[in-house]
Order: sequence, then structure tokens, then C-alpha cells
Amino acid sequence: MLRAALLDMYNGETNRGIPMLRGMLGRYDQLLSFDHFDVRARNEVPDLSYDIYIFSGGPGDPLEEGKPWCEPFYNLIESLWQWNRREEETKKYVFFICHSFQMACNHFGLGTVSQRYKMSFGTYPVHKTHWGKEEPFFENLPDPFYIADFRRYQVTHPDHERFRALGAHILCMEKLRPHVHYERAVMAIRFSPEMIGTQFHPEADPAGLLNYFVEEERKIAIVEEHGEGRYDRMIRDLANPQKIQRTFETIIPNFLDHALEQLIAESVY
Repeated sequence: MLRAALLDMYNGETNRGIPMLRGMLGRYDQLLSFDHFDVRARNEVPDLSYDIYIFSGGPGDPLEEGKPWCEPFYNLIESLWQWNRREEETKKYVFFICHSFQMACNHFGLGTVSQRYKMSFGTYPVHKTHWGKEEPFFENLPDPFYIADFRRYQVTHPDHERFRALGAHILCMEKLRPHVHYERAVMAIRFSPEMIGTQFHPEADPAGLLNYFVEEERKIAIVEEHGEGRYDRMIRDLANPQKIQRTFETIIPNFLDHALEQLIAESVY
């Protein structure tokens, strides 16, 4: 049986991301087993014996340094990259989400990681680039498509020379905002044929989030911080099967289907 590593970057905070990712991985239990690693709270970092690695989102500063887990974490990213450059090795497939995506971009030097002028919280459209329109994992999504986005940090000012050196491509960008002068954030990157990441949360299960966000105390807190208009729009988008539901059903399932297909084919060969 193939094996996946789920890297939990939530630092012990209650969240919806890990339960959603566990549920998605659990659908493949006939082919795939997975282990959970509490990276920041328990200093747990997997070795290179896994076939698939999913790095979760999480709170806090993605440029954090000096913690016991930091060096092993970045060493793992670099080791996965170097492993996949060896032609004779069976490839290892990697997905970065939000906080981990920012950390990966920082590690590879692909852009500037900085705090946003204001937290992004809710559901928003993102626009495909040329490469995004050719990305198989996005094939069934419209342009723009809708995403769940909860972040205080961002990746901007992409270093295009560095992208070319790595063979990486930007897949989509933040929504168009002609009324403000802030740089649009990079929202997804194809780092390599085996390695991809998104700034947003493709694991966001609309039904689960709806139940989570309609709880009265949570609703009051969101409205106080982000406004009633944004809250109402988010609830409408979560209930719309053509918006977040399509993203949830497309990106990570496509990633896992592709990874399993390639790994099984290599094992048979």
C-alpha cells in the first residue's frame, strides 16, 4: 500500500483544515494509508519514506525561525526537491497549502513573503494565468474560479528569473482590484511536475464550513471583525454548488488521483 504524510502546521490550534484533509485522504483507503505529523506543536517531521506529502495551512508568521522544527521542515522540502531531480527514483508528490505555500515560496526564493495590509477572510475569485489555463488539476474550473481564502500573509513580487531557473510557473493570481494600489498576490504555483501549492484552501469543504460559520458566536465574531456584507457573501458562496464546491471537488482530488496513478504505474513497471 502507498503511504502519505499529512504535515499539520496549525501549532495545536483548533481548525477545520486537518479534519477536511483527513477526510479527503480517507477516501483512498483501499490504496493509500496516511500518517499525521504535528510539526509545530510536537516537532514531528516525516522522513523520505512516504510517497505523497500534504503540507497544511496554519496560523502565524511563515517567516518564523529558530524553532526546533524549522530546520528539519525546510530540510524535508529541499530533500523532496532533490529526490525528484534524480531520474532513477520513483517520484514523490507534494502539495503545499496557504502557510506552507508561503514557506515553500520563501525557501525557493520565488517572491516576497509579507504581511497583508488587511486580513483576507472569506470567498473570492482568482484568475488563471496562461499556465493556469493549461494546468490539468484546474481543468474543470472556470476562469475566474472561487476559493476559500483565510490569510494574514501573502506572496508578491515574483522573481521571474528564479521561476525560470526552477522551471516553476504561476498558475493563478489574486482577484483584480482596480480601486486599490496594492500588488496582487500569487495564489498558486506549479513548482515542478511533482510539486504544486496554493495560497488558498482547496480542502475547504463548503458543507463543513457552513456548519462551522453559522454558529452564533462565530458569526458575531466574524461580522464584528470583517463586516456583515463579507459574512453574507461568504455564506452565499459556500452554499453555491458552482463556486467553492467545484474547487473542493477538483484540485486536491485531481492531485491525489494523478499521484496515485503515476505511483501505481511506476510500481507495475
